[in-house]
Amino acid sequence: MQDNKYSWNKVKEKMPTDLLKKVIDETDLNEITARILYNRGLHDVEAFKSFLKDDPELIHDPYLMHDMDKAVNRIQTAVEKGEQILVYGDYDADGVTSTSIMYEALDQVGANVEYFVPDRFKDGYGPNLEEYRSFISYGVQLIITVDNGVAGEEAINYAQENDVDVIVTDHHELPEKLPNAYAIVHPRYPGSEYPFGGLSGVGVAFKVATALLEEIPEDYLDLYAIGTVADLVSMTDENRMLVKLGIQQLKVTQRPGLSALIKVAGIKLEGLDEQDIGFGIAPRLNALGRLSNANEAVELLTTLDEERATQLAEDIDKINQKRQGIVQEIYADAKVLALTEENQNKQTLVIAGHDWHKGVLGIVASRIVELTNKPTIVLSDENGDGIYKGSGRSIESFNLFKALNTKRADYESFGGHHMAVGISVKADKLEILDTTLEDAAIDEQLDYHVKPILKIDETLGNDEVSEQLINQIKQLGPFGTDNPIPVFEFERVILENIKEIGKNGGHLKFKFSQDGQKKSIDGIAFGRGELAESLPYISNDINIVGKLSLNEWQGNVSVQVLIDDLNVSGLQVIDRRTSNLNPDMFKESAEYIFFNEKLLKLLQNKIPNRTMNLYNDVTNLSKDATMVLVDCPTEVAQLKEVISNNQPEKIVTYFFRQVDYFAEGMPSRENFKQVFGLLNSGDIAKDSVSKISNSLRIEQNNVRFIINVFFELDFVKIENGLLSINRSASQHSLEEAPLYKQREQMIQTQGDLLYSSSADLTKLINNFLISE
Repeated sequence: MQDNKYSWNKVKEKMPTDLLKKVIDETDLNEITARILYNRGLHDVEAFKSFLKDDPELIHDPYLMHDMDKAVNRIQTAVEKGEQILVYGDYDADGVTSTSIMYEALDQVGANVEYFVPDRFKDGYGPNLEEYRSFISYGVQLIITVDNGVAGEEAINYAQENDVDVIVTDHHELPEKLPNAYAIVHPRYPGSEYPFGGLSGVGVAFKVATALLEEIPEDYLDLYAIGTVADLVSMTDENRMLVKLGIQQLKVTQRPGLSALIKVAGIKLEGLDEQDIGFGIAPRLNALGRLSNANEAVELLTTLDEERATQLAEDIDKINQKRQGIVQEIYADAKVLALTEENQNKQTLVIAGHDWHKGVLGIVASRIVELTNKPTIVLSDENGDGIYKGSGRSIESFNLFKALNTKRADYESFGGHHMAVGISVKADKLEILDTTLEDAAIDEQLDYHVKPILKIDETLGNDEVSEQLINQIKQLGPFGTDNPIPVFEFERVILENIKEIGKNGGHLKFKFSQDGQKKSIDGIAFGRGELAESLPYISNDINIVGKLSLNEWQGNVSVQVLIDDLNVSGLQVIDRRTSNLNPDMFKESAEYIFFNEKLLKLLQNKIPNRTMNLYNDVTNLSKDATMVLVDCPTEVAQLKEVISNNQPEKIVTYFFRQVDYFAEGMPSRENFKQVFGLLNSGDIAKDSVSKISNSLRIEQNNVRFIINVFFELDFVKIENGLLSINRSASQHSLEEAPLYKQREQMIQTQGDLLYSSSADLTKLINNFLISE
């Protein structure tokens, strides 16, 4: 099995006993949830109370945001004069919810307003000069961008030069040179007094709507929740409160389109939460912009026609299914490129393909990052046009936008933030892009071998897990960036009923228990189905970490853990001991170690293209390699030699044997006497082993062994094809014969290696590792 994917970071600070008691007495929290919040920075009772209640004071004054007053005044002027207003949106879930809120707010105040969502493939991201020219020629007098605009200098400057004002509402990273817009409403504008910079595009649009309507527009909270969750912005401060209210709004939404979309997604309204948004609603809204035109997503969110809403929801669901298939195909190709020898030696990845669907390249980049732990850009041209468009995704410790922004002039288009970018480059600039990204990683001493950190909130025993605990943990949500779902560790678990589930066995399911704990709990590890083959054969201590969840099936509710990672302590010994070898056992890329040279040569001829060596020819084995011990050694010392010389992290034991000496045992002293007596009674043909066996009722292998021992001790001889006693032989004990010693050794070795329990075998092999 693979090593754990993450570096586990356990919370070590202990909550003071007196504070813990006060929190439990004055809130509804139990000890576990109280400790979680303490370790997330709440260090007095009032802070706990403030976190748990919906405090209106958390919702900040929209006029604290840069240019908000200027933007609102300009909009009010446009409404009064009946000017044609265009809401220029974006094609992702944050963009379409932003567009919907801005459009509905303007419509509510009587504006002459239309919306437009650019086509990802024709228009690209952000303000498009040709589209701006077209709209201006048709008489648009005010353009309001949502979830885009700060990187649209050319198009916005053109509009302003042609007496069309542009109000930018955006949340993305600000470039060094900003467009000459009439107003730029942005929560992180330099010098801005706005106290919270974590708004998404829909958050900024919501703030404009609040200022314009002079009250918090509660009817828009469902859209606020969707856009905020989808864009993975900070789930703290006012975001957490407004998303929480938005989720409640979603459960009773009056939007026919959202009701229909929730239905096709199979989401149960009563239990709807941010996970349903992130994995059910948002991907479907995103799918439109990835494969088609996202204007229909805005129509879905704003229509009052139930029949049209149902049709749109069904169409969007089909597009999402198509999107999933395309992602799988492109990921398979991109994965091959990511794992080439050249790319394996790099800290970052720029992967370019041909005619890959551009709408899903961000998803593919995310999966490559998950696979390699490297910041990754995935691009594609179209019909050999020489322009590569794509998306980049990063890891927490590497600011992708900052790394690429230094060469902005070399790109056709560029925008994004710390974790994600969109970019277009000409074919002859791909090398510059590759070098820029790799040099930035080297300058920052990035090391992809360093595993991403997984923060663990608490260590639990199985008996502490309950439906009540899970329901209380939900009070700490909505969860998201900066307020993650609590992660728990379960130590020294015993796994049972291990199996693959899902399409193509891609996921892992098992039950786990603990010594001294009554409860057995289901665990599910998505995307880890490959572990089902090795986990049943591991007897090392296993720790698991994951998130608590409730599973409802046919009216029954049970607790389960969604596994984030597993850790096998010490050397991983996968016990696959067998008395039969077959070619399927040599499919994996591994170091196959032999103790018997004849068997090695036989299998080398039958199974080519595999690394096979005798145990004493293997040194400095890579720690990443898997050591497969094919056959059983003659003595345990041979096993100790190959393990101590190489210090592997994972061993698979086949320990194949042609003869089971331990089962057969050593022929008894009486057997030796019987054979000697028969030979002493007269000469016997040397090929009469079967006759001797039948006469004395001793197994043929044992008869042959006894005779060979006699030969080594010079007790018998062959003359004229006949076996006879050597009358002149010196006296010797049986133990002096090399064959006798070897068999004694083999019996002992096979007893230790073939007949020991998995736990004892693992302990024995671990003892052979050199102590640090």
